[in-house]
Parts: sequence; structure tokens; C-alpha cells
Amino acid sequence: MADRRRRDSRRGRDEERDEFDERVVDIRRVAKVIKGGRRFAFRTVVVVGDSKGRVGIGIGKARAVPDSIRKASERARRNIETVSLSGTTIPYTVTGRHGGARVLLKPAAPGTGVIAGGGVRAVLEVVGVRNILTKSQGSANLLNVTMATLDALKQLRSAARIAEMRGKRPHEVAPFWERRREGADNA
Repeated sequence: MADRRRRDSRRGRDEERDEFDERVVDIRRVAKVIKGGRRFAFRTVVVVGDSKGRVGIGIGKARAVPDSIRKASERARRNIETVSLSGTTIPYTVTGRHGGARVLLKPAAPGTGVIAGGGVRAVLEVVGVRNILTKSQGSANLLNVTMATLDALKQLRSAARIAEMRGKRPHEVAPFWERRREGADNA
């Protein structure tokens, strides 16, 4: 009985792992100075997402690389957040900040692709964005860049929510390639 329960819980964890796309963004060797010298460890940054608007970032630190990746992956799964997307892009331009890093995210028309590098690309691909323009400014630290990207994504609101706040109809605040012409609605 206990074996079956254990096997079922293991199967559930495996299915959950398959549901998420996981990317290792950065692995750094860090040192702690102790009485006998330096003690080295590895800090790993992992991004997980479901390609449908959910993303999480985790940081793991351990003496061995596989252990740090496992820890980071578990933390990322616990920190998953939902972001608002507009099809395969974002609804509007937004800037995220974390530490010395600033990341500008700009919606793009279908067919543009993900114009981004490093940590920004990893976060956007696992969240499910397929068309976007980005610019990373300030610090090039991969941890801060990924956190700034997540900050920018958390600031996003859906087009319907923005339209409600402005007192407009949703198609009026959507990106221009998603708008319908007034004459086309009546025809």
C-alpha cells in the first residue's frame, strides 16, 4: 500500500516536471573565506515556465553543480507567478529594474521572433513569448537581468484590464496588428 502511494506521488512529480520548461541561466563559482582559506561553492540561476504565461526564477547554492541546479529548480517551481500576455507577445512596452540592471520589453508583430539575449531570452521563451523586442541596459549581471525581466513581466496587465481602467473598449488598447477596424465589425 505504501509502495503504491509512493509510486503515485513520484509519478505526479514527474508529470509536473514534464509540464514545465526549465533553463539554467547562470552557474557561478562563489567563495566563502573561512579560517583555513577559501571554501568554494556554486550559485545557479534556473528559470522554469509552462509557455502559457507562468514563470518562476530560483537560485540554488551548493558545493556541487548538480545539487545547486536541483535546489534552484525546486525554488523556481515554488516561486511561479502568472503574467499577462497578448497572444504571443506582451500588451505594451514596459521597463523592469533590479539592482543595477534595467530591461526594456517592447511588443512586436507576429513573425518578429524573440530579439533578446542571455537571461532575458531564457525568461521570455519559458513564459511563452514568441515575438518581442528587448534592450538590456545597465548591469550585465545575469541574475539581476533575469530578475529585472521578471519585474517587467509582473508589471503587465491584460488589454481588457487596461481598457477598463481607461474607459475604452479592449480592441482600442490592443497592439495595432491585433486591432479590428470599426467598419469590419459592422459588416
